[in-house]
Amino acid sequence: MFGKKTKSAKSLFETEALVHTDALYRVALRMTKNASDAEDLVQESLLKAYKSFDRFEAGTNAKAWLFRIMTNTFINTYRAKQREATSVSFDEVDDNFLHSQLADLPTGTGDPEKDFFNKILDKDVEEAIDKLPEEFRVVVVLAFYEGFPYQEIADILGIQVGTVKSRLHRGRKILQKLLWEYARGGDGKSKEPAES
Repeated sequence: MFGKKTKSAKSLFETEALVHTDALYRVALRMTKNASDAEDLVQESLLKAYKSFDRFEAGTNAKAWLFRIMTNTFINTYRAKQREATSVSFDEVDDNFLHSQLADLPTGTGDPEKDFFNKILDKDVEEAIDKLPEEFRVVVVLAFYEGFPYQEIADILGIQVGTVKSRLHRGRKILQKLLWEYARGGDGKSKEPAES
């Protein structure tokens, strides 16, 4: 499948790289928004990683290296195909939006934040993340799903740390607004709280 490599190189690739396949797929799914495209993206990224594995420095962060390859592959291949026309008005994204909404929320437990999060389902969170514009979605997924620190996200995406922080901040604010709409049921009516 991967061509000719020595047995030790194959073994090293398996222990260093293939162990991150599930994490790559989770992020690829958020990037592409499609299971088939996510599988293709992961496969193409792993193939590229395998072909250039001789340039990987042993002892460095293999996961970050793989994510950098996958992100570049996505940018160069899939983004060109999809070209989403998304625009976000940052004037509409209030830094204190969620807090102001929680203050007015009638509470059942006495803790408005807990009541709010009880109304949100995992599926709603995934749908909200999928609605984020790509530049924010990728940073949010790398930070929250995969736990990469700012510097590694910057290295993976080839951007400055300040840009990572800014996109993460904006992405969180957009998510708060989207999740508030999900919690309210999208039609002004609150969803039933999830059972504990």
